[in-house]
Amino acid sequence: MHFLPQEIDDYVVAHSAKEPELLQKLNRETNQKVLQPRMLSGHYQGRLLSLLSKLIQPTNILEIGTYTGYSALCLAEGMKVDGILHTIDINEELFDLQKRYFEASPYGHQIKQHLGDATEIIPSLKESFDLVFIDADKPNYPEYFQLIMDKLNPGGVILSDNVLWSGKVVEPVKDDDESTKALLEYNKLLAEDERLETVMLPVRDGLTISRRKWH
Repeated sequence: MHFLPQEIDDYVVAHSAKEPELLQKLNRETNQKVLQPRMLSGHYQGRLLSLLSKLIQPTNILEIGTYTGYSALCLAEGMKVDGILHTIDINEELFDLQKRYFEASPYGHQIKQHLGDATEIIPSLKESFDLVFIDADKPNYPEYFQLIMDKLNPGGVILSDNVLWSGKVVEPVKDDDESTKALLEYNKLLAEDERLETVMLPVRDGLTISRRKWH
């Protein structure tokens, strides 16, 4: 969902960094062959993820929700040369597509794919992280928060996608709408946790930047 008028949105994209060729190909293939292509980060948000990663210069990145691998490749652009990006997804049907694009990029040797339930995989990871990107099943967002905080380095950043949920976060919540309920809880956790400083951006479907304080 775009919250800006289309003309303004088009202008913003036109005056932002261009989409790299490999990501253009992945964007096209995702839209042609994969269900729910709107889940892709896409050109504009991808360039934002890339720039944020370059500013942070992370050694270790954790991504929860790989989809077709687009956002992982964007985040990898800012990773240090000895860095590792761990990306987790439960959909085995997309594993080979992700792998093909990772290996076609300069970062293939730095990206570790994990297939399965993130709530089980995250506790098994021994690393601590400088950057975490959450873009997965919404009902588990609060649990992901609890699992990653112990693994987030001081000064580390959490990027949380879809936090506005097409505007549903400010509308009456239906009893059976577990995703919106979870996002409301998650957004509250980020805003109120004293270990973090958080800013929510009305970018695309909402992107929150949360930084772990040093003290």
